[in-house]
Amino acid sequence: MTETEGKFDFAIDRGGTFTDVFARLPDGRERVLKLLSHDPQNYKDAPTEGIRRVLEEETGQAFPREQPVETSLIGWIRMGTTVATNALLERQGERTALLVTKGFKDLLHIGTQARPKLFDLEVAVPDVLYEEVIEVDERVVLRQDGCQLPRKEPKRIVTGSTGDSLEVWRELDMQRVEDDLRGVLSRGIHSLAVLLLHSYTWSAHEKAVGSLACRLGFTQVSLSSEVMPMVRAVPRGYTVCADAYLTPKIRQYLKGFTSGFRGGLEGVSVLFMQSDGGLTPMEQFCGSRAVLSGPAGGVVGYAITSYSQTENKPVIGFDMGGTSTDVSRYAGHYEHVFEATTAGVTLQAPQLDINTVAAGGGSRLFFRSGMFVVGPESAGAHPGPACYRKGGPLTVTDANLALGRLLPSYFPRIFGPGEDEPLSSEETMEHFQQLTREINHFLYTNQSQSSANGSAHSNNSRVMSSKSEMSMEEVAMGFIRVANEAMCRPIRALTQAKGHDTSQHVLACFGGAGGQHACAIAQALGMKTVFIHKYSGVLSAYGLALADVVEEVQEPCSLQYNPRSFSELDHRVEQLTQRCTETLRDRGFSSSQITTEVFLHLRYEKTDCALMVTATGYPGNSRSCKSGDFRSAFTKRYLQEFGFTIPDRPIMVDDIRVRGSGKSGIKSVTNTKMGSGILKATTITKCYFEDGYLDTSVYLWEELPCDHNIPGPAIIIDKNSTILVEPSCVAHLTEGGDVCIAVGSDPHCLLGTELNTVQLSIFSHRFMSIAEQMGRVLQRTSISTNIKERLDFSCAVFGPDGGLVSNAPHIPVHLGAMQETVQYQIKSIGSIIKEGDVILSNHPCAGGSHLPDLTVITPVFRSGVSGPVFFVASRGHHADIGGITPGSMPPHSTSLQQEGAVFTSFKLVTAGVFQEEAVTEALMAPAQYPDCSGTRNLHDNLSDLRAQVAANQRGSTLVGELIDSYGLAVVQAYMGYIQTNAELAVRDMLKEFARCRQKQTGSLEVEAEDFMDDGTPIRLRVQINENEGSAVFDFTGTGTEVWGNCNAPRAITFSALIYCLRCMVGQDIPLNQGCLTPIKVIIPSGSILQPSQNAAVVGGNVLTSQRVVDVIFRAFEVCAASQGCMNNVTFGSEGSGYYETVAGGAGAGPGWTGRSGVHSHMTNTRITDPEILEKRYPVVLEHFSLRPGSGGAGEYRGGDGVIRKLLFRNKVVLSVLTERRSTRPYGLHGGDCGASGLNQLHRADGRVLNLGAKTTVSLEPGDMFCLYTPGGGGYGEEDKQTAGDGRLLKKRRRFNDNFSERGSVFEYRMAQEGV
Repeated sequence: MTETEGKFDFAIDRGGTFTDVFARLPDGRERVLKLLSHDPQNYKDAPTEGIRRVLEEETGQAFPREQPVETSLIGWIRMGTTVATNALLERQGERTALLVTKGFKDLLHIGTQARPKLFDLEVAVPDVLYEEVIEVDERVVLRQDGCQLPRKEPKRIVTGSTGDSLEVWRELDMQRVEDDLRGVLSRGIHSLAVLLLHSYTWSAHEKAVGSLACRLGFTQVSLSSEVMPMVRAVPRGYTVCADAYLTPKIRQYLKGFTSGFRGGLEGVSVLFMQSDGGLTPMEQFCGSRAVLSGPAGGVVGYAITSYSQTENKPVIGFDMGGTSTDVSRYAGHYEHVFEATTAGVTLQAPQLDINTVAAGGGSRLFFRSGMFVVGPESAGAHPGPACYRKGGPLTVTDANLALGRLLPSYFPRIFGPGEDEPLSSEETMEHFQQLTREINHFLYTNQSQSSANGSAHSNNSRVMSSKSEMSMEEVAMGFIRVANEAMCRPIRALTQAKGHDTSQHVLACFGGAGGQHACAIAQALGMKTVFIHKYSGVLSAYGLALADVVEEVQEPCSLQYNPRSFSELDHRVEQLTQRCTETLRDRGFSSSQITTEVFLHLRYEKTDCALMVTATGYPGNSRSCKSGDFRSAFTKRYLQEFGFTIPDRPIMVDDIRVRGSGKSGIKSVTNTKMGSGILKATTITKCYFEDGYLDTSVYLWEELPCDHNIPGPAIIIDKNSTILVEPSCVAHLTEGGDVCIAVGSDPHCLLGTELNTVQLSIFSHRFMSIAEQMGRVLQRTSISTNIKERLDFSCAVFGPDGGLVSNAPHIPVHLGAMQETVQYQIKSIGSIIKEGDVILSNHPCAGGSHLPDLTVITPVFRSGVSGPVFFVASRGHHADIGGITPGSMPPHSTSLQQEGAVFTSFKLVTAGVFQEEAVTEALMAPAQYPDCSGTRNLHDNLSDLRAQVAANQRGSTLVGELIDSYGLAVVQAYMGYIQTNAELAVRDMLKEFARCRQKQTGSLEVEAEDFMDDGTPIRLRVQINENEGSAVFDFTGTGTEVWGNCNAPRAITFSALIYCLRCMVGQDIPLNQGCLTPIKVIIPSGSILQPSQNAAVVGGNVLTSQRVVDVIFRAFEVCAASQGCMNNVTFGSEGSGYYETVAGGAGAGPGWTGRSGVHSHMTNTRITDPEILEKRYPVVLEHFSLRPGSGGAGEYRGGDGVIRKLLFRNKVVLSVLTERRSTRPYGLHGGDCGASGLNQLHRADGRVLNLGAKTTVSLEPGDMFCLYTPGGGGYGEEDKQTAGDGRLLKKRRRFNDNFSERGSVFEYRMAQEGV
């Protein structure tokens, strides 16, 4: 395939709002064009219209709109489109049926079982993509060595593509399948997704179903084994459903597009951009690979144009649009992810790692409880920002306009109801004046209250004192700074997650809104260069012109990477490479234009951190595969990303992938622009900066010469974007006509200790960023599965009094609990803590939750100050610390010593020296107790403790840098202000509740009671002070400490209380000690919520914490009870162990039904995928579905629990630790209770046993554990006329009702919150 000569070539990015067209003309000139994607009054299809306009204007010939476009002058067309993305967001794809293995009809509804937003009581999850489910009575199971199941011989033993052997337990009944498929067709569904367990390796059953469906007349049949043959049924199932759901819509669009051209574009090369950054022929473009088609072009565009021009420095792509900002990274190769969530659907397919955050030009501006907030809500295209003249709200765009950074005279007159008016500065100013008045009123009122009350409301917080008034410009500037900081956080996370220095990158800016923020963001991140391509306004379209045609093939594998497997790997690589090459040759590429790259998906054995590794730069040798030294490539990259390697651990190959590229021959052309012109400003305007209004020169990009520097402040304008050159920056034009900006340092404005509400928001981001960066270090340097892969840890920053300042991530059971730990150390050993000391603690009396959660605390000292000025801490869940059972979570422990090693105030590091011998002795100490063992995994314990120390050291360094920048007094002042901000939000919520309660009942006292399964009451009485917005939470009357392990340390109650307060506040607030400042908590000593020093507590952390939440929500009548249990299941033998928590039903509330099959409240753990479970453990998952009817009836039904059946293949010991087996989750306001749970054991000999709520039992091969989890309570009295529907009939949920983030940074945070 070569460049077309003498013809017009087009690259078109069809976005949601605008369509961008890049055209290369026959004489070599280039043209760009931007038009509305939807303008039905003038044209049917925007890309066709763009092509028509260019042809008509450049040839002088008429190309009438009503006639198909003549194609003889067209060389090629390349397109990126949001058609698939929009169909996914709007849930407007093809009607689809899912065919799945029997017993798993609800598998994709349950998904990972984690809820998407931790503090939203209405668990809003977008609809599944299928309309009907067909269960197929077939089953294929992986063979396991040593399997002891007593059963008849299997019908067949087959070999999968991975080399694994499988047993066919149940064959397909093709007649039954045919009858079911005909029924689906008769109901008007013609698209089918097929997901059968283990089809990634053995696909015969799927292929048989697929062939039958095609014969019967299904127009789209997607098989999971063909769409993406990777292990893990849930993401593969989502992917195949997306393919079946979206591909017909893509075909429909393509049919409409080609009909606009004579001959249907016959003979014209038409290529579409895929999510992986490669082009594919139109007929191969499918739904599962199309979701990032639009933004992928921009990544290719900046990668090719920016990386080569910046001396191979890595580049951060910064694409700021209307509703969101896309951030990505390029350092000589494209960074892909192979599993990412878009619009609530997890797709298992190669995708560029594009991180989308909710901060765009249309992001809305709010002032909440004294804090500036930007987004995530967006004004959208309609009504748009206030300045669009359509009644829209204030947005980031309005803030730029108010500061003089956008010039209405340079914008087209396309605004207002008639779309014929200019941007409205007046409407923007009116909105800002109103908001400024509100802010100043808050500041004045707050200052008055502070003066009157002193510190009466803030025992541990600094009183919010501030200057009494802000100008409108200061308000607008404040929102810009907050928006910039919000966009900096994902950039830091994206780079530091993989061990890169953020400041050593170039910021490549494109998109319509990014130029106004690029300099400020680069300054904040320490970057020295901003690069803006001349086609930055249409860079996605330009990137399409530069991209390669890509063909990828991939297949699963189960080999170890060692010399014995090299010949097999080489053979399979050769086959895949040949397939790639032949496909590209068939598409017109010569051998010289084709390149291939081999990837192996590698991980250390018994870990889940797999890396897709290329051996580029690591040529093959006698100790490697022919295609490269993958071991060296893997270990180097693993070391860079995680800080260590595991030399003695075998390396496993999960997948083999070959990426073939057909070089199109198109180069990024530099039209050299001579520099003989005179630098002359078009005009001079006034722009507002930190130093006030400054004269700002305005230049037209097209008139700039390339041999002059343009010092800031300046504005550079072209047709599609506005670039702001900040005062400390200098811009110049390159020979190619691009803008390159040298970024100067940002001199910090001098801050005093009085409150600046803008800086309050920025400091909130900075403190959270410190905690997040600590977490990244901990995850990179730890070694255990729990911390490195399950991300079961929290990192936090504390003030000198031990009060929590910031905590990341928000694991509910850790919220507030670490504060108790730090404050205990200050009280008990504060006088002897020295610089270089690090404290280890896990004892419940010292703020611990349960013993496996080890907290490492590091004091931060400052020269000239006698005591610690801050503390940083990390809490990580260690897989084993000794005790009576492996995993240190025994279901029948009766004393603390049985649960593992205990640390109260242990010096882990003394004067900078890690105390390995002493901590080893302490970890082995439980062996002195009857039936107990010391830690069973000392190596991982020590490695993870060192990682926690390293994370704390990073936090200490970052706190020190913050103090260096602002001064200790300022940083501590803002620490107090952030805590007070959280306090204000809680006080406002309590005042509002009190007003409503007083009006309804005349009382300011509420109370509630609920019970544990053993009858122990949890009793709460709350007295609210409406004037102060304070409350007393009194747990007097709660039952005594129990003989067992459901005792909950005091810290657990505080964690549950912070969680509930945050849910009831209903908006993002800093989660710190300020949340509890208005609250007085009374817990009777010796009760189940404040047990004695040696009481067993492991069940209190995972069970009693849920009941505390139930009681608080019942008292405030917030919603019905959710399942109230984590359903802890553990099984194992001497060789291995497994632990999971299982979902249930969520409670209904005012206006919503409870979600079925989801975790609630104090846990959000993801569940192991069925195929991974069966691959690694001696178990077969026989059934995993919802439990119909278990949710309580009511005007709004409670969510259903789940049914989970585990068939054991070998002898194991099973432990269950559960609640709500004798009590039921309550309904509210007339709603029925949810069903209680049930734990059953089906013995191989036919006996069925009720195991009760808590037990340990030895199982034989063939025994099956059946778990029935509780449902959620109903809300409101059921209408007898509509009994049974439970208000389930509601409109199909679209996903874009609220903005959705995406990308690896988002996935990391979701994984953390899913712990």
